[in-house]
Amino acid sequence: MRKYLTLTMALGALMALTAAGIASGAATPNKPTTVRAGNLELTFNGGFSPTALPKKTLAPISLTAEGKIKTIDGTHPPALKEALIETDKNGTVQVKGYPTCKSGQLQSQDTSHAMAICKSALIGSGTTNVEIAFPEQSPIPVSSKLLVFNGGESGGVITFLIHAYITVPTPAAIVTTVKIKKIHNGRYGLLSTASIPKIAGGSGSVTSFSLKIDKKYTYKGKKVSVLSAKCPDGKIQAHATAVFSDGTKASAEILRTCTGKG
Repeated sequence: MRKYLTLTMALGALMALTAAGIASGAATPNKPTTVRAGNLELTFNGGFSPTALPKKTLAPISLTAEGKIKTIDGTHPPALKEALIETDKNGTVQVKGYPTCKSGQLQSQDTSHAMAICKSALIGSGTTNVEIAFPEQSPIPVSSKLLVFNGGESGGVITFLIHAYITVPTPAAIVTTVKIKKIHNGRYGLLSTASIPKIAGGSGSVTSFSLKIDKKYTYKGKKVSVLSAKCPDGKIQAHATAVFSDGTKASAEILRTCTGKG
């Protein structure tokens, strides 16, 4: 069974761990997007390559994504609890035959040990910055490497695991689970649901991230790509909704153009 995916599937996974605080509104193609929801402001940029893709058949793509989140008044941003991302049906995520990693293998592991344990299941990497704010204390900035692993496929649902490791206030692994399933909703063919664990007991919020996914492998004697897409009508899009710990709920569309060939 084909699993639909585009650029923003991977972004959706990132949004789960990072800064999906996006306000209702329309996307501007191929431009950095800055949007507001209440006191939150998110700036996102990213893309996929190549942008020239077949109109009718799938071709491998790589993804880059980066973003920042902040509050308009300069206070500590609320934490993201859940991200729901509907993505374009003109793409695929292929993980059949690719090594898997389990969430339990990543819990309590720092970055180097997580990589050592699940290196064969790695599909992407990047960095993230977290701000931890305790009452009556100045916010503490913490940086971490991001690792994205294949959690496998079962019952038509694909799982991605995003690992980060913080050292303040105490060492802790943050493992976000993203569940991806096929849907039928007009333009959209995939729903990614990300459940975000609390960071530092709820005192931590991600303020920025960067990510790249470009993974190809051999399956049944053929070269395949974790991410592939086609371009029948010159665009690839998604719709995302985020829910934050302070009750803020926001949604927006993300649009990237492509050039169809053949």
